[in-house]
Amino acid sequence: MTPRRRYWLMKSEPQAFSIDDLQRVGTEPWNGVRNYQARNFMRDGMRVGDGVLFYHSNTRIPGIVGTATVASPAYPDDTQFDRKSPYYDPKATREEPRWQLVDIAFERKLSRTISLDEIKQHADELGEEFALIRRGNRLSVFPVSAAQYRYLLSLE
Repeated sequence: MTPRRRYWLMKSEPQAFSIDDLQRVGTEPWNGVRNYQARNFMRDGMRVGDGVLFYHSNTRIPGIVGTATVASPAYPDDTQFDRKSPYYDPKATREEPRWQLVDIAFERKLSRTISLDEIKQHADELGEEFALIRRGNRLSVFPVSAAQYRYLLSLE
């Protein structure tokens, strides 16, 4: 029996890595995550083939700009070992890495950005457990239900 496909929302600042960048390269390691809960989602929850809502954050109009697919199982994020990287972690070792990542493969760009403001207008339909609009949530990676995934894409 094949496990059911899961869905995720992954945030990236477009000046660091945008949906256009992902489209250009095709597949990219989702490196630099330094939050344990987000890491745990990637390490323990994500499976190859899961769906991803690609979200631009820290920009004039934050919102969902595309879709992607989880393209690899979790593996150690090499930036934790690189002393020159802003994501270097002196406590991480190759024997006991602290940070994991998955590869993400481009699916498509949306025809328009589904803005955070618009998403907030649909809070009732998305449910109060929807992490993106929950007060105080700062996670860059979190699960989305299949119904939330479909509903958000229907706004396009």
